[in-house]
Amino acid sequence: MRKFWVLLAVGLMTACGTSTVIREGGSSATRPASTPKPGQSVTVQRGDTLYRLATNNGISALDLATWNNIRAPYTIYPGQRLRLYPGGGGAAPARPASSGSTTAQRPTVRPTQSAPQPAAAPPVNSPFRWQWPTAGQIVGRYVANDPTKQGLDIAGTAGQAVNASADGVVVYSGAGLVGYGELIIIKHDEQWLTAYGHNRVRKVNEGERVRAGQQIAELGRTGAARDMLHFEIRYNGKPVDPMIYLPAR
Repeated sequence: MRKFWVLLAVGLMTACGTSTVIREGGSSATRPASTPKPGQSVTVQRGDTLYRLATNNGISALDLATWNNIRAPYTIYPGQRLRLYPGGGGAAPARPASSGSTTAQRPTVRPTQSAPQPAAAPPVNSPFRWQWPTAGQIVGRYVANDPTKQGLDIAGTAGQAVNASADGVVVYSGAGLVGYGELIIIKHDEQWLTAYGHNRVRKVNEGERVRAGQQIAELGRTGAARDMLHFEIRYNGKPVDPMIYLPAR
């Protein structure tokens, strides 16, 4: 996926299907230090964005993303729980106020916790019998902790069927995120989501219930350099390796 030159791009995969982008540049204001809330968390609701939740809780969006190990493109999901304090449970160091410059500079991300937390192991069991979303050669694989390789890239022919990998409800159908093209997201239960990117045509709308194997799109190259499907499986908002769950072929 292309590198995004943005400060925050949040809310892509929320059920409301909106995306908020805050670009570099523009006027800057004095930003108060984040106020951690040890032991407290917030549950993402439909329509929430990372920026809104951070602001409502007196925390910078950058700190909230860092404390919860959320990387670009800063995706959050309904039902996801976000920690309102650093991983170590202590208070974050005070953030110095910005200078009076009228132009915001590209920030350097410095985690507020003393050491990076190890990524949680993906769940072993799933309640679903996942199906391959389309036929074709795998040209890109999932790599743990790499925000540019969060799923599978499956090459194919423009117009071929893209199918739902399991039963669920369409919670996003649109083209609101740069780099994913025409995107569909299906919620399978409170923990599991799948995402289908770079489609040529979307055939389902938000709120529509779909069955495993049902065609939901036509494969294409929107937001990509070739005809292919970008496919992700996510558990509690975190990407997992689809190869663990898809049947052998």
